[in-house]
Amino acid sequence: MFAAIFLFIIAGIAEIGGGYLVWLWLRESKPLTYGIAGSLILIAYGVIPTLQNFSTFGRVYAAYGGVFVILAVLWGWLVDKKTPDMYDWLGAGICLIGVSVMLWAPRS
Repeated sequence: MFAAIFLFIIAGIAEIGGGYLVWLWLRESKPLTYGIAGSLILIAYGVIPTLQNFSTFGRVYAAYGGVFVILAVLWGWLVDKKTPDMYDWLGAGICLIGVSVMLWAPRS
């Protein structure tokens, strides 16, 4: 369980961080090196979820989507300095519950 959570968090940081660097390059006129670094990080993001131990691609990516939402709220708070409101936290909590159900529900 901890390995799965760790891989989701690393994938989320890679996706958000890589996307953020590309955003800075294209939207904030940062140097091309930002875009290149962001693109390379996004390639790594594409590989990281494949290291998960779950058997189906769809389930892994659906669960990762919920983790991504939570990480994006945290990124906005810590990096962009935009304090999440009650609805951001509520939505993130709902996503966490959904991820837990998808990954760890008893199945036959």
